[in-house]
Amino acid sequence: MMQFGLIGVGSGAAAALLFASLTSGTPLSVPLAYLAPLPLMIAALGWSHWAALIGALAGGFAIWLLFGSLFFVAFFAGIGLPGWWLGYLAMLARPVGQNGTASLEWYPPGRLVVWAAGLGSALIILTVLVMGGDAIAFRDAMGAALREVFRIAATEAGSSGPAALRDPDRFIDVLVVVIPPATAVMATLTNALNLWLAGRVVKFSGRLTRPWPDIPGMTFPPLTAAALALAIALTFIDGMVGILAGIASAGLLMAYGLLGFAVIHVVTRGLSARGFVLAGIYAAVLIFGWPVLILCLVGLAEQIFNFRARAALRRGPPAST
Repeated sequence: MMQFGLIGVGSGAAAALLFASLTSGTPLSVPLAYLAPLPLMIAALGWSHWAALIGALAGGFAIWLLFGSLFFVAFFAGIGLPGWWLGYLAMLARPVGQNGTASLEWYPPGRLVVWAAGLGSALIILTVLVMGGDAIAFRDAMGAALREVFRIAATEAGSSGPAALRDPDRFIDVLVVVIPPATAVMATLTNALNLWLAGRVVKFSGRLTRPWPDIPGMTFPPLTAAALALAIALTFIDGMVGILAGIASAGLLMAYGLLGFAVIHVVTRGLSARGFVLAGIYAAVLIFGWPVLILCLVGLAEQIFNFRARAALRRGPPAST
């Protein structure tokens, strides 16, 4: 237990330092803050979810002492809770088997991705509710915050800065609509990619006790598509309900985008140019961004057309040696 405590405190300190780098205001602070859940997830996968929970509480306490209660809530809701809970679920297993044989069934990767989307969306929903109790209050608070950001940027840029910094009003209304779902997408990606990276680190160290999951073969719970359909339908309601539904829709759509990546990895197996195809897809998403919408559609269509099973039938069984 002492070891778990020391590992937990160390992981919490690392997570708090990465999160606190945002206060420096440098461009490098943003990617560092995105990595803040990583130490907690490494502690959960390599030692115990108790170590991650201790880390989340210790890191949150340090943030509270240094920056106050608002930063503590942001750290615990956005970093500590996802880092602990996803690490806990990833190491969750149950015995299965019959006729005297038993094995462990580990928590499936598809459900972890859905949890990553749910936790990411919940964080942004909580932030929106804190900023304003209704749609008008939220838009006013968001608009005021964006105007302050533009004002600071225009002051630093001076007269040589772009005209958009000096006259931001035409952009603010669009940003108020776009930023909440966009941040839900980023939160989903951050949770999922940090968990994957933590798994690779712990596996490389030899401390990963569960087998590496079949990520390209992952599937989502049956009700996930129904939840996405309901969230999209609710976006047509005016007011706060529509704003919150848009956030939930964005997070779940990003989850289906990750499923689309998994489908592409499976259906391209056996192609001689597979490496170039995958590299081109990843490059297009990283450079342009919008191609991820195509992958979201691929992920949604997979639940209807089952592209991976069709590709496996075309390839046939592996050749015997």
